[in-house]
Amino acid sequence: MTFSKNFLWGGAIAANQCEGGWNEGGRGLAYCYVLPYGKNRIDIIKGKMIRTEPIQDEYYPAQNAIDFYHYYKEDIALLGEMGFKTLRISIAWSRIFPHGDEDQPNENGLQFYEDVFKECQKYGIEPLVTITHYDMPMHLVTEYGGWKNRQLIDFYKKLVRVLFRRYKGMVKYWLTFNEINIMVSACFMAAGLTFDNDEDQYTSIYNAVHHVLVASAWAVKIGHEIDSENQIGCMLNAGLFYPATCHPLDVQAAQQENRQHYMFTDVQVRGEYPQYIKKDFERNNYTVPFCEDDEEILKTNLVDYISFSYYSTRVAKANSEGAFDSNLLKSAPNPYLKVEPWGRFIDPLGLRITMNEIYDRYQKPLFVAENGLGAPDTPDQYGHINDDYRIEYLREHIRAMKDAIEIDGLPVMGYTCWAPIDLVSVATGQMSKRYGFIYVDLDDDGNGTLMRSKKKSFEWYQKVIASNGEDLGD
Repeated sequence: MTFSKNFLWGGAIAANQCEGGWNEGGRGLAYCYVLPYGKNRIDIIKGKMIRTEPIQDEYYPAQNAIDFYHYYKEDIALLGEMGFKTLRISIAWSRIFPHGDEDQPNENGLQFYEDVFKECQKYGIEPLVTITHYDMPMHLVTEYGGWKNRQLIDFYKKLVRVLFRRYKGMVKYWLTFNEINIMVSACFMAAGLTFDNDEDQYTSIYNAVHHVLVASAWAVKIGHEIDSENQIGCMLNAGLFYPATCHPLDVQAAQQENRQHYMFTDVQVRGEYPQYIKKDFERNNYTVPFCEDDEEILKTNLVDYISFSYYSTRVAKANSEGAFDSNLLKSAPNPYLKVEPWGRFIDPLGLRITMNEIYDRYQKPLFVAENGLGAPDTPDQYGHINDDYRIEYLREHIRAMKDAIEIDGLPVMGYTCWAPIDLVSVATGQMSKRYGFIYVDLDDDGNGTLMRSKKKSFEWYQKVIASNGEDLGD
């Protein structure tokens, strides 16, 4: 068979989009809880508008989300029924350290995730844990300036030590930071960055980038020391930039765009900043704030595997800004591809192309950590959702992944689609942008019963897993 017998089929969710329970169990305020639904959301995500606490007359969808905090047993049972081998989940930092800088962790938060992992074990589901997924204590933003401040490295080291020790033997697969490259475009959402009017934003952003990269390397070091069985990976928002034409300037533009994203994994996989970004730093009069043993930590603590999200390829055109897609990255048009309801290109072959690009660059095992179709599902008169469009999307992407393994020979550890259950969209704050095999009765304004129900794709993915990817329901 194409897929190995221990291939990790499953799905991916994140605390900031599904968990809720925002003021329960001792959890502190996190910045995901001040991202409103509506017109201000994108400006706040990008750090252009400052929001440090909830205000009246704004709806904050992450505060309650789909209430996984209370529904996790029911939800995990449904995933177990589908036959999941793994569930990618994230830790809410402020549930473990409510302010981020305490000496001792919050036991209620630690126990919650232990209960979640034990529930996964009941169904033979291996947890894949993202340590931080667009989720950080607000106190670290207001008091320290987010990842601009080097002190956050020590706070993060304390967090990972607690996690690795508490969940030793329960969790083997870890990711350090979700979609690490998005922190340049979604500065507040991904790194807790806001800016003063006279601030040198380039310097602030890349200081934060350096601190995050050093923290990631420390997590690898600490995780391997605490448990040699730990497999610790990085996580990239992937999707190759194609040149708009074969004009050399377009080809160069695509190369430059791709490098801006590979820079992060170049450091995490190779252990040092690549020459092209060093030259970019020089042109911007920027000096990386190396201190202590940063260079040694980066060089000697490389990730074990590369995980990535893939929703779409993009297009680069010289001297053109392009339009933002729903992952906050810009793209010129691609006349050869259809688009999904929120504007991203549908490009299954692009997944295979992207996987080959990543593997050729790094020669490390790959993990497809996110891939899915957001669509406005509408129940029929009987309450059923016949989401054939989602089945078609996932079928073709899994087929492309299969070709990457079978024809191209790539080592792929697993596939966790985004997301197996409907949850809040991180970019738009909508519930109507639905990804799941499981429907959640909740609308964009937070109204609904939260009742879970199976879509047509539920049974389809169940068969995909049971057949280890051989039965795609053609």
